[in-house]
Amino acid sequence: MLSWLIRRLGGSDRPRIRGIPIELRNTREDIADADVIERLDEALALIAQYQPHRFWHLARDIRGIRIERFPTRGAFLPAEDTVLTELTFLARRDISAAPVASSILHEGVHARVHAFRTRVLGGRADEASMAREERLCRRAELAFGRSLPHELGAPVIERALASLTLADAEVAPVIDWREARARQDEVDQGRGG
Repeated sequence: MLSWLIRRLGGSDRPRIRGIPIELRNTREDIADADVIERLDEALALIAQYQPHRFWHLARDIRGIRIERFPTRGAFLPAEDTVLTELTFLARRDISAAPVASSILHEGVHARVHAFRTRVLGGRADEASMAREERLCRRAELAFGRSLPHELGAPVIERALASLTLADAEVAPVIDWREARARQDEVDQGRGG
């Protein structure tokens, strides 16, 4: 199935993994498309198996998942209703698929909150509500980690618990995305691409 999916990545139809449209923007020659697609499938499978209600919400609340180089593990892009998953994070093999799944689940909660906020409340979030939203996402990660077998869930639980103790400005920092992208570009240039 993955070879068929990878062939379709260059076509006009958006390929799907577990029913979710996928867009791959691989700018790294050292990372194989098949590897990141396989890891994404593994991560989505964990969510579908251990938190099927979260998977159902994710599939319903977003238009798709984009994979590309980005200055953070993941993001929710509200203008596109898309979850972005970072290319090199997906390519890592020194971690299990559980932290990847947790990141996707986290961004899916942002998508759900965004939909509620815009459709029901009709507004944007302030800094205090962004910190509350971030903690809601971390609590979802914690619940996901606790639903996994111990060896998979332990790193997810540890990261979620640590972030839940942070102050508002630390749990939901204001990020200068231009500076973050510039730093990422410096790292990529230093490694030869």
